[in-house]
Amino acid sequence: MPIHIQKLVPTFVAGVAFSCLAGCAANERVDASIPTPQVQVADRIYLGENIVTMDPDTQNSQGVAVADGKIIAVGTQADILRHKGATSEILELGSKALLPGFIDAHGHFTFQAMLLSAVNLSSPPVGQVTNIEDLKNTLKSHIASKSIPKGQWVVGYGYDESLMSEGRHPTRTDLDAISNDHPIYLLHVSGHLGSGNSLALQAGDIGPDSPDPEGGVIRRMADGKTPNGVLEERAQYAVQKKLPTPTPQQALAGLAAAQKLYASYGITTVQDGAASQPSIDLVRAANAQGLLSLDIVSYFYLQKPEQPLPPEDEFGQYSGRFKLGGVKLVLDGSPQGKTAFLSKPFHVVPDGQKTDYRGYPNYPTDKVNAMVSKVLSHNVPMLAHANGDAMGDILINAVSSAHSKGIKGQGRSVMIHAQTVREDQLDRMAELGMIPSFFSSHVFFWGDYHRDSVLGPVRGARISPAKSALDRNIIFTTHNDAPIVPPDMIRLLWATSQRETRSGKILGAEQRVSIYDALKSMTINAAYQNFEEGIKGSIEVGKHADFVILSGNPLTLPPAELLQLKVMKTISRGKTVFSAN
Repeated sequence: MPIHIQKLVPTFVAGVAFSCLAGCAANERVDASIPTPQVQVADRIYLGENIVTMDPDTQNSQGVAVADGKIIAVGTQADILRHKGATSEILELGSKALLPGFIDAHGHFTFQAMLLSAVNLSSPPVGQVTNIEDLKNTLKSHIASKSIPKGQWVVGYGYDESLMSEGRHPTRTDLDAISNDHPIYLLHVSGHLGSGNSLALQAGDIGPDSPDPEGGVIRRMADGKTPNGVLEERAQYAVQKKLPTPTPQQALAGLAAAQKLYASYGITTVQDGAASQPSIDLVRAANAQGLLSLDIVSYFYLQKPEQPLPPEDEFGQYSGRFKLGGVKLVLDGSPQGKTAFLSKPFHVVPDGQKTDYRGYPNYPTDKVNAMVSKVLSHNVPMLAHANGDAMGDILINAVSSAHSKGIKGQGRSVMIHAQTVREDQLDRMAELGMIPSFFSSHVFFWGDYHRDSVLGPVRGARISPAKSALDRNIIFTTHNDAPIVPPDMIRLLWATSQRETRSGKILGAEQRVSIYDALKSMTINAAYQNFEEGIKGSIEVGKHADFVILSGNPLTLPPAELLQLKVMKTISRGKTVFSAN
């Protein structure tokens, strides 16, 4: 309670008590000399008929008042205008809609920042590459236009063999044809595979006698020995650790550009999942210099059981705009890369694999158990990447085993992606208080591929089963996993609620959820996942003034028009950080 109100309360109570002792009557008035608490003056007031609070108690609000970066009033226009002062800014929304700022439930902020300087090799609608020749020409043009010196690395990202006409990964032979003077490394759209030319493989000391690392595969040529350039999962690390490190100035510039990108999509809280210690240090440095305009929540990347964790007291509290939110595990691969660990074989197995191929885990079960127990014993939140349902079994068993020993941490353990999570697994997750965070954008970007090649029509129809989670009253979130796909929250909202693929077909109509429930998954539910439901995720008094203003109200638009919505403004802690104008 503000100090000036605290001082007034005793006076008010005493006055009322005296008045009633004297004999209260309907026509009697309380002494007019009794002071009235002052109304806090707003810095900014939002007025309109399309205010989506995500709070059931204030669904029909006509206005919101903000002061000092916090929400001070939500209610009718008359209620809100009581907070108008001489310096208050009034913003009439008109037909536009005010919503809580979107929360990035899972993504890779510093990775996105780094890739903004790499070569975009994505297929439409994100890029222009439709075949291997397009990819080659794009890279050749980049080398020539930038006059890249011999010996300097060329890094590309986003290629997707499922959308290229050849239906295959670029190999070292393809990349050697681009340049034998530059090491070239391309990151697959999933982030779980990559391809390098001969110079890149040499830099990573990968040759015919190199064994496959634990949790990774070096793909080979027909002789079964010579690497063909394609590296799966942890096999990438040998090359990736040789990539050039940006200067501090370049790194900070990347963070600034990434923040602008996220803000343009209405996001006010960003996740940096699987963050290395240098990445955490970078964001901390930006925070210390006042360079963060959005809230950044980093999750430390635990890669092996014996790896030390940051001290427990470093987690859970914001310092400025930065918070170390918890720990992230990456337990298997990706479905579109066909490296996720499934309980049944892929519908169409990759070239060179046996018909019973079903992917693989990144770690043996005993190591998963040890890492889960380590994180929960540290009493910090845990995110665990598990795309395949076989990996889901191992993760759920590990959490259940830890709980049975009294090792529960803070609860709310998150299964990241949960693409193929089964009904029986959701039952167990509900019992354990686990949260599935669905990569629902997959329905659009790879839904056709999942149905026709990865999982088949039956399993493919159940990817990201949000309705099954909702039916069990499980709190779930959704995400884009940027930079795997752009952090486009409107497309995510549409994909979660409509489940339409690239080809315009509906994939698993029974897993659709309402637009309101889809909005919850990227606002109040995402705040809950971050242990921030008390300060974010809905438009309520006392919470941060984190808002997004959309061109229309997603709850009243025809579903077919959802993708036409535009982000007009993004407001973080009361400050406008993006404006379409």
